[in-house]
Amino acid sequence: MQDPAARRVRRLLHLTGDRKPPRPDESGLRVALTGGSGLVGTSLCPFLSALGHEVRRLSRTSRDPAEGLLWNPASGRLSEEASDNLDAVVHLAGANIASSRWTARRKEVLRESRIGTTHRLCTHLANHPHPPRTLVCASAVGYYGDRGEEELKEESQAGAGFLSALCQAWEASTRTASESGIRVVHLRIGVVLAPEGGALARMRLPFRLGLGGPLGSGRQFISWIGLGDLLRVIAGCVEDPTMEGPVNAVAPCPVRSREFARNLGKTLGRPAVLPVPAFVLKTLLGELGKELLLSSTRVLPEVLTQRGFRFFWPTLCEALEWEFSLASNRCS
Repeated sequence: MQDPAARRVRRLLHLTGDRKPPRPDESGLRVALTGGSGLVGTSLCPFLSALGHEVRRLSRTSRDPAEGLLWNPASGRLSEEASDNLDAVVHLAGANIASSRWTARRKEVLRESRIGTTHRLCTHLANHPHPPRTLVCASAVGYYGDRGEEELKEESQAGAGFLSALCQAWEASTRTASESGIRVVHLRIGVVLAPEGGALARMRLPFRLGLGGPLGSGRQFISWIGLGDLLRVIAGCVEDPTMEGPVNAVAPCPVRSREFARNLGKTLGRPAVLPVPAFVLKTLLGELGKELLLSSTRVLPEVLTQRGFRFFWPTLCEALEWEFSLASNRCS
């Protein structure tokens, strides 16, 4: 049986009609990828390969080309075989933002894994004799902070709080690359929907047990994107030489927390009526609970919409149904 990433890519290519690998007289792009073992990177590698690109997955430790080419985050350097004749770098690496409370020590880990690592990588790329033309770097919708009902587009001001400051510094750490002439895209990614990891993986069990429900008041907006559409967004950013600057990688229909819970419960065939009080989240998770779970971020994909990007899963119900169908044998 195929693994979830392979099933997703096969079904995605079949559904969207994305192009097949190039003819022998054509050549794809040479793309290096950090974070290739994460939720997004695991599917992005085979997806870009299926589109005809040569993907070089970068590893912090392995010297086995079958497992990934060597990358040293402490220095930012790539091995010679990893950096030779690169066209683009997709930088997704970073410590898990939601794995534990944001203590002072944890915050420093999060900063270093994003700001420090990205700065060193960009310095290495900028000083390379043959730098890549493109850098697509992960960021997050946390850039905008807690904004209530306000509709947020790429030109909207940054917000306040730790997560917003982290994202702002993260994006600024690519400056050496952009100043050297590398085209830089900042992907402000929303909640990624995929049952094998991320938010859905954590929520799946309590919802299946009938213990799921909205967080806090349930009125806060959640900006999300199906993993299938996110893969297509990233591929587009790699391939389109006119795409530059911030790109909101979110579906066009952000939803309130209570609607998210209702749709997830419906998809799993379970009730979703047990709210988690805000004070419980703040007590258990502290600043993380307040900023990541209780803040309202109503983000719109203005750049993608203006460029005519077609979301195959524009609504939450469609995205959840498709993603959970991939986890079953119906799509194997």
